[in-house]
Amino acid sequence: MRKSHIFLTFLFLALLLFGLMFFHAAAGPQAAAAALEEKRSLVKKLELTDLCLFTEARYTRHPAVADLNTPFQDYPMSIEHYPSGTLLLPPGHWPEGR
Repeated sequence: MRKSHIFLTFLFLALLLFGLMFFHAAAGPQAAAAALEEKRSLVKKLELTDLCLFTEARYTRHPAVADLNTPFQDYPMSIEHYPSGTLLLPPGHWPEGR
């Protein structure tokens, strides 16, 4: 078997898999619609809070339920330990004067 035949066979299989990926992407949302609706109703039933934005510190994981002293739990003048704390604004329910 010539090297060109091996290459053309590989190219054909790669293009076939590439086409199947588009088919899978088109069929995926319809297949997952029932599971998504079930998860949506579970979240509504359990009244779950915000999604987890960062995995580092608890005050960046769920900023809507963070308390005022959590970022400074080591001591009041401590610097930010986690880079995600510099990307996230304080929650809207915090008082303006603090």
